Amino acid sequence: MSSSSRPISQSHLTSQRKFQTAFSTRQYMISRDFELYYYSDLHLKPVPVHAHDYYEFYFFLEGDVSITIEENSYLVSPGDFLLIPPNTPHSPSMINPDKPYRRFVLWISQDYCTRLMDISTAFGYLMQYVSTTKNFLFSSDAVTFNTIHTRLFSILEEIQGNRFGKEAEILLQVNSLLLYLNRLVHSQNNSLSPVSAKTLFQNLCEYITSHLTEDLSLTLLAQEFFVSKFYIAHLFKDTIGLSVHQYIMKKRLSACKDALLGSIPITQLFLQYGFHDYSSFYRAFKKEYGMSPNEYRQSHLTVEDLPD
Repeated sequence: MSSSSRPISQSHLTSQRKFQTAFSTRQYMISRDFELYYYSDLHLKPVPVHAHDYYEFYFFLEGDVSITIEENSYLVSPGDFLLIPPNTPHSPSMINPDKPYRRFVLWISQDYCTRLMDISTAFGYLMQYVSTTKNFLFSSDAVTFNTIHTRLFSILEEIQGNRFGKEAEILLQVNSLLLYLNRLVHSQNNSLSPVSAKTLFQNLCEYITSHLTEDLSLTLLAQEFFVSKFYIAHLFKDTIGLSVHQYIMKKRLSACKDALLGSIPITQLFLQYGFHDYSSFYRAFKKEYGMSPNEYRQSHLTVEDLPD
């Protein structure tokens, strides 16, 4: 399923409104390091061309909108994200104002980026890449989209909650998200050739992770990697003590667990991740996590310290 065709559960959108922020035209940061907002608007008033002195991430969930950055316009789809560097003129344009415009907006100060890059230059790869190439738009597949989506809502949950260690947890999650995005873009820009120094097992694991929504039979894997399916079966059992089927099942269940906190209805989610019927998905999920898919979703939508 393409990102642009992801269905949206009305009941889940209602729960997500707990995190929603009223749109503001403010173009300066209040916090020193970072700010995160979740917006959902209809008939958004025109936003003039503007620039600011911090990095701005747009993560798109829904809407019919284009973004003009410098002199180029970008049509965006759910699952896309944009990074706009400091002092870069930009503005959104509503193509169809009758469609909800939902997105996350993350602001990161230049000073915070500098401090992160003092820890590791890996934190600065994406910022430097965008500033150098002027490539502002990035797309993601369904699994990546749900991972980013879940991480962003997790940060908002911490921001609005009052749990012990809140500030430390927010810091860890923001840094983890930034490193994840840097790794994602680095991987896209440095895809490996078929002949790689990586082991067959590593390549198989990466292939499985990248194709969770597709057929992943042992026969197909053997054809893809030009090795015996019996060799692959023994390789997984000897390396991690799991069969290929068990490994794929765990990866799919983990992806479903993340996606349950997104917008996909449960009735369609299990099909997207390769389960052929709900009963088998239900049994596997409950065995793996000790609760049903719906119980897991509800447990994360009724956190006691969230505001009414």
